[in-house]
Formats: sequence, structure tokens, C-alpha cells
Amino acid sequence: MIVALNNKCNLNKEEFTIYQQQLQEIKTDIDLILCPSNIYLDKVNLTNMKLGAQNVSDKECGAYTGEVSASQLKSLDVLYCLVGHSERRLYQQETNEQIKDKVKRLLSCNIIPILCIGETEQERNSHQEKQVIEKDLKEVLQELTPVEQQKIVIAYEPIWSIGTGIIPTTEEISEIIEFIKTKYPHNKVLYGGSANEKNIDELKSIPNLDGYLVGGLSLKPEQLKIFLKKLKN
Repeated sequence: MIVALNNKCNLNKEEFTIYQQQLQEIKTDIDLILCPSNIYLDKVNLTNMKLGAQNVSDKECGAYTGEVSASQLKSLDVLYCLVGHSERRLYQQETNEQIKDKVKRLLSCNIIPILCIGETEQERNSHQEKQVIEKDLKEVLQELTPVEQQKIVIAYEPIWSIGTGIIPTTEEISEIIEFIKTKYPHNKVLYGGSANEKNIDELKSIPNLDGYLVGGLSLKPEQLKIFLKKLKN
């Protein structure tokens, strides 16, 4: 079971120091992955979590001001990296072509990509969610070898649920997870989208789910402890 913590653009230096001390108190055999802001990647010294990044450049090192390359992440002992998050697709207009290149860069440095996919509210209402998900996965993964494909962790995040507190029904989530597993049976699949300590009892009943990608919850260590305890029970 995997729980990835996406801090997004949060926490100043002092807050991150306190936050990290709180995270160190968490005791669990669940695989935890912390994805802090890039400026804190070399400040993480947790023994109970693996290190992840929130983004990577689709280019190698060079004249790309403001970018961070896969090889730079590797030099900081980053093991995982989010790619294709809906917020970057929306605000930075990232395309599947760019996301595909990012995945390749990460794999070349032995960093495991956590590929985020999901439908908008309009796509869900028009019953296009499966077509959207299949298209995104195919366009990003089709040039990879079978061995490379199987290294990808897929994170299903219905875009209309992220940060809203609204989640699909367990039946709706189960249907999508099963759809993804049918297409990519050897890949781990996470669920993200307002998962928290209050709804985990229901969410954990979903079959074939390999873990969760959490945003808001990642910033609340006490609630996260409750989430993890309920997940194990």
C-alpha cells in the first residue's frame, strides 16, 4: 500500500521544519512518499518516508531557466516524481507530449513517475471519462517498452474532486480502477481526490486499489495519522 503526500505550493521554511518534525513521529509499515516543494528536496531527512518531487522538466540540463531536470532530482536522491497533475495541465497547459517526455527523462534516471490522470466534471457528465483516461494513458505510455510501462504508478484523480471535498461514489471509483487495471494489469494504481481521514473507511473498500495520493491531508500530520491508522484497520 502506497500513500503519496503532495504538499503542492505550501509551507515556508520555518513551517516546513516543524512539519518535518511532526512527520517523523509517524509509525507505519505503509509506503509513504513525501513530495515537498522543490526548494525543500535537499532539506528532507525523514527515515520513515521516501522522497518524491512534484514536477520535472521535459528537457535535460541546459539553458532552461527555472526548470529542474531529472538528473538534478536524482542527485538529491529523489525516488518518485509526479507528472501530469491536473493543476499543471490546467495552469501550465502541459500536454501529453510534454508529459511523455517527462516520463522518459525520469525513467532514464531510475526515478519512478507517478502519472496523474482524470476527467473534468464536463467529461464525467457526458460519460467520456473512460475515453479521456484511455487516451491520456495511451499517448503518454505507448512509446515505452512493456518493462518501462510497468514501472509507472498511475494516480487516478477526478479533476472535479481535487480539493473540493466532493468525491465520486465508491462504485464510480471502482469502475475506473478496474478499467485501468484491465488495460494495465501490472501497474500500481492510486486514488486521489479529497481522500481524508473521514472517508477512508469507505474508500478502502474499493478493490484493486494500491494506495492514495493526498494533497490537503498531506499538510495535516495529525489527521494523516488517523487516516493511516484507519487504512490499516
